[in-house]
This record gives sequence, structure tokens and C-alpha cells, in this order.
Amino acid sequence: MTAVAACAKSGKQGQQPRLRADALRNRERIIAAARETMVEFGAEVPLDEIARRAGVGNATLYRHFADRLELIHHVTLSVMSRTADRAESALAEESDAFQALRRFVHAAVEERIGALCPLLSDGIDRDHPDLLAARGRLEAAVEAVMGAARDSGQLRTDIAVGDLMVAVTQLTRPLPGSGCPDFDQFVHRHLQLFLDGLQAPARSELPGAAATLDDLRRRS
Repeated sequence: MTAVAACAKSGKQGQQPRLRADALRNRERIIAAARETMVEFGAEVPLDEIARRAGVGNATLYRHFADRLELIHHVTLSVMSRTADRAESALAEESDAFQALRRFVHAAVEERIGALCPLLSDGIDRDHPDLLAARGRLEAAVEAVMGAARDSGQLRTDIAVGDLMVAVTQLTRPLPGSGCPDFDQFVHRHLQLFLDGLQAPARSELPGAAATLDDLRRRS
């Protein structure tokens, strides 16, 4: 039984103890450090490097996460949840629908959405209930942002959520170990070019068909 499965099983048997404030801060720092290092170096980054980045000892990391798979599971949940938060906030707070889409896309970079693809490896249970719930919420939030922009007449009609997420993921993921110091600066410039190309009216006809998230899952 994997650590994630064991955690899920124990959660059904009884309520998990509430973490102290300092322990919760350490857990959040570990997840944040793991998100950053896995974007930079890939999912196989040494766990002691993650602990070093988080400013905690190896023992603290293992108290929270029994193994790499459990840590990856929680990093994936964190990225999905925080990205969904960003989409929902953009839609609720921006009066212009396309500006909400712009805001969300740039915010997704800050949440390291590009980390998700390498994390969802063969060793991860993609059908874990927590992941399914987080994925469903994220998909609904992005659909809502794109739908509002499309309904306003500002978003071209020949793209779907899958197109958006693939493009954002590819544009926001540096090559592992590239160590580009100004990568985020270039990402936001390139995202702006991409977003300009999404605006209606479309200036060209796209080849193929719009990709939904279901299309992407069938191909993975």
C-alpha cells in the first residue's frame, strides 16, 4: 500500500489530528519548496534539497510525508487548489471578462501550473478521490473564466480549455536544470503574446479541432 493510499485509508477510519501552527507552517513550506524544485529539476529532485529549500531538516520532511509519492500527491493538490482559487478570484473581481482571463493565465504561472504534467507520472494514482475533486474544481473554474470571455465576444470560439491549459503548461515549464535566472520575466512576455492571439476576431484558422480536457486525458 502506498503512503497516499494509507493516508486515505486512515482518514476514513478516524479524524486526522489537527496540526499545530508551527507544524502547519512547516508543511506548507515543504510543499511550496517541492513545487519550486520540481519545476526546476523534475519530480526526481532529491528530497534533502527540498528540505533545504524549505528551511527544515530531513526528519521534519519525513514526519509530514512518508515518501516521494505522498509529497507529490500533496504538491499536485496544492497546485490545483491554488490555481482554481486564482481562476475564481479573477472571474469574481474583474469587470472585463477577457481581463479576467488574462489575470488568471498570468496567475497560473505564479502557482507553477507547469509542474503538474511531470508530477502526474505513472506512480501517481490519478483517480484518487482527492485528485478527482481538485481536478473537477479546477476544470470548472477555468471553464467559467473562458466561458465568460467567449460570451462577451472577446475570446475566439475555436479553442477549448484543453488548448489553453496545454499552452500555458508548455510556456511556463523551463527545461529541468536550465537554471535560467530571468525565466519568469520571459514567461509573462510570451504569455502576453499568446493571450493576444486568443482574442476575437481570430486572425487565422487553426488546424485540427479544439482540445477539451477529456481529449487530453484520453491521449495520456
